[in-house]
Amino acid sequence: MDTVIVECRSCGARNRKNPLRGTDNPVCGKCSQPLPRGGGPIALDELAFDSVLRSSQVPILVDFWAEWCGPCKAFAPVLREFASRHQDDVLVAKVDTEANPSLAQRFGIRSIPTTVLFRGPIEVARQSGAMPAPMLDQWVRESSGR
Repeated sequence: MDTVIVECRSCGARNRKNPLRGTDNPVCGKCSQPLPRGGGPIALDELAFDSVLRSSQVPILVDFWAEWCGPCKAFAPVLREFASRHQDDVLVAKVDTEANPSLAQRFGIRSIPTTVLFRGPIEVARQSGAMPAPMLDQWVRESSGR
């Protein structure tokens, strides 16, 4: 599973952590203060997808994308920035539809990028197309009931 670099809010130290292990209550290696729970975006494949959905303590925002997709590439920085700002309350993940066609088929992905919000294994909202940051924030807020 991918690890992410998380900056400690207390001392600024950079820590490597697995964003899926939020229940472990990770702490900063330098000052021992709690680290944010979420992170990402992390790459999910067919093997990890269901276990991530079942184990996450926070909503999961999944971006279905492909390397050749121009709008997907344009949306990637927006998604990274969203993941950085919402480390405590949303886990952000990406699924490469070319490398994981059965996941794309399972969720009926017809166009990319398509962003799906899950709460556990339940899909709660879906949006096709790239979104600017304010629209993504609003969509996640309204869809997740936060």
